[in-house]
Amino acid sequence: MTEFDFDAARRWARFDPQKALTRRSDNELPFVNPNLTVGQGLLLDTSVYIDQMQNRSPQILDELIAQRQVNHSTIAVQELMHTVGVLNPSDARTAGVIEVIGKQIRAMPPHRIFAPDTEILGRAALLSGVLCRLQAYEKDGKLRALQDCVLFLQAQKLGLVVLTANVGDYDILLQLIPTGRALFYRSK
Repeated sequence: MTEFDFDAARRWARFDPQKALTRRSDNELPFVNPNLTVGQGLLLDTSVYIDQMQNRSPQILDELIAQRQVNHSTIAVQELMHTVGVLNPSDARTAGVIEVIGKQIRAMPPHRIFAPDTEILGRAALLSGVLCRLQAYEKDGKLRALQDCVLFLQAQKLGLVVLTANVGDYDILLQLIPTGRALFYRSK
């Protein structure tokens, strides 16, 4: 296990603008388009899996995923497994949904699944705390912010681009950490 350097992480957090940030317009953000099918490897946000499982992913997203190296995070696995746990076992639809989620997770090549290290987890906790304070996130938003921050910093450390439909939160993260990378898409 890597030793966590609290003081270095605290110094790293000097980017704090101390005011709420606003979402930028779409034309200022990197959205999937035919000219962006080649490039850095991708780290998929949970929104990608959900949209694919629900047949809501646009064709251009599927083409992008077919062209680039796709990587997975244990954060997305965790979020998908949380869904399995939340589903009502007595609902007739639950077994089918669990089967689809299981198929999605089993399709992830083990050598392409990455777990965040102690440094990433510590910095992400700090970043999500700043984000929650600046954006005044309520209870439900705090856990989501932590997971988004972990995924965002994990992608940055691995030299990958987060692929996500979560434009609002990741735009704010890009404003806080401009060296990070995210690529957005809209569900159909």
